[in-house]
Amino acid sequence: MDGLDLEGRTVVVTGSGRGVGRELLLATAEWGAETAVHYHTSADAAREVAAEAIDRGAADAMTVQGDVTDPESVDGLFAAIEAELGDVDVVVNNVGDFAPAHWADLEFATWNRVLETNLNGTYLCSRRALHGMRESGYGRIVNVGYASSEKGLVNPKNFPYFVAKAGVLMFTRMLAADTQDDEITVNAISPYVVENSEEFPDELPRDRPASFDDLIQPLRFFLDPDSDYISGQNVEVDGGWLPEDV
Repeated sequence: MDGLDLEGRTVVVTGSGRGVGRELLLATAEWGAETAVHYHTSADAAREVAAEAIDRGAADAMTVQGDVTDPESVDGLFAAIEAELGDVDVVVNNVGDFAPAHWADLEFATWNRVLETNLNGTYLCSRRALHGMRESGYGRIVNVGYASSEKGLVNPKNFPYFVAKAGVLMFTRMLAADTQDDEITVNAISPYVVENSEEFPDELPRDRPASFDDLIQPLRFFLDPDSDYISGQNVEVDGGWLPEDV
């Protein structure tokens, strides 16, 4: 990941104690950013990631706890980052629960949790970050979506997740339009199946899931200073996935 310099930039990746969030956060550490490892309940894992971020080249690293579905908690976690690292320049909205069950069998609490973590969390963190971004005249927001959103695919067994991620994509485009005069870009990365998935379908594009490096590539592009005219875009990281049915 040579060639990208995030020195002097503060980055927070939500849900970066493990999985995709961890890898995206560590990539920004290699690019020299000041990194905030966000977690909800995985404090030990977050501390390990923060230590590794320093080892990989982060200018600084901290851990920050918060519930991205709660406005007061989101305000508190951003306030903590601002107090230690300064205004947040880059937000990667990665948190999002998943509920693999037929929609008719889901309890409302499960439905609501999937929508809240994926969609409301993206909204709340983006809204809070925009205060500092607009004042500084710089900001990058990258939302993690899902590859079905562009393709118009539906699956009753993953109903709330599909609905939430479609909302994330629409939110991305609307926020990009609203920030076009603020030197802020808002984009999305939408994978299909990633290497850390618990289950894999029988057939995968190119006979493999997306690797973490596959997801880091569009992140690098969106954070590149030369990409400052690229906003409201969605990069599907799915190997060309287009099944006949879902």
